[in-house]
Amino acid sequence: MEGFSYSDIFATKGIEYLVVITFLVLLIPFWRILNKPIELVRKFRMPLGKLTFKELEIPQGLYYGPNHTWLHLEKSGVAKVGLDDLLLHLTGRVSCSLLKQSGEKITKGETIAFIYQEDKKLQILSPVTGIIAQTNSTQFQNPTWINEDPYGNGWLYKIKPDNWILDSQKCYFANDAIVWAGKELSKIKDFLAESQKKYSHESSLVILQDGGELSDYTLASLSKQIWNDFETKFMMFPKP
Repeated sequence: MEGFSYSDIFATKGIEYLVVITFLVLLIPFWRILNKPIELVRKFRMPLGKLTFKELEIPQGLYYGPNHTWLHLEKSGVAKVGLDDLLLHLTGRVSCSLLKQSGEKITKGETIAFIYQEDKKLQILSPVTGIIAQTNSTQFQNPTWINEDPYGNGWLYKIKPDNWILDSQKCYFANDAIVWAGKELSKIKDFLAESQKKYSHESSLVILQDGGELSDYTLASLSKQIWNDFETKFMMFPKP
């Protein structure tokens, strides 16, 4: 008939469906891009600014070794071992390599792990003598735990100590741990200030901020030489 036009409603709907599908196809990658920076921030946390005593986490109920390990004796008689918050505030984000297996006998002062940042590393010594009851193998599946949750999921080993009383006497507990952490931070500040003079040729050496405060993640930008010096001075047990 003249003046009459025919529209295929199914063809029209088909076009609408194609438009919707195209929109969704474009939206999904865009949504992923928007959320990507959040994931990067979680995995690659940047320095927070100044490192002061109030920034440190020192949970009570734990024993703190002079080599920046912590211990917690569980009801089963097994001691959980990890790294303290002060050390991780200095190193920045690190990865960890566990050297021991369940059932192995270890002695206090024996190397049980390494932490790494690029080509730099620090050795971690056992704060107790005993037998490895369990290694935290999930560290390899969740490498952010050691940085994000050092006193929780980021533990390294569970060790059955031979003589808990003797070994724990060399650690700091309760208020003594708080006092020690404050003094240790002051010693580290002095050490890094001396390193700044000793290795002044390093153009990237930025240790102290305005007001003489340490920069958070200070060791992260420093050389292997300074990491080695730090290990000798702060990661070893005092000689009897």
